[in-house]
Amino acid sequence: MPKIISSSTLRNGYNEVSAWCREKQEPVFVTKNGAGDLAVMDIESYEQLMARLDLLKTLAEGHRDVVEGRTHSAREGVARLREEFGL
Repeated sequence: MPKIISSSTLRNGYNEVSAWCREKQEPVFVTKNGAGDLAVMDIESYEQLMARLDLLKTLAEGHRDVVEGRTHSAREGVARLREEFGL
């Protein structure tokens, strides 16, 4: 269940909210005037999320290459690497 707090709770209890985010490694959703306004999370969780998104993007690009036929055999790949790096 997501943790939802008001902006005044964030303002008055920043240290507690910060500690909760780090401990649970989950975001806190902040409301302003009763409506959703922000999602707050610790930096480590944010960096992990961005790394996962980057990996998913790379995997999607690779999948698109396979679907569109932009592939070659492992032998061709090794030969290209040897040629490129002079091995």
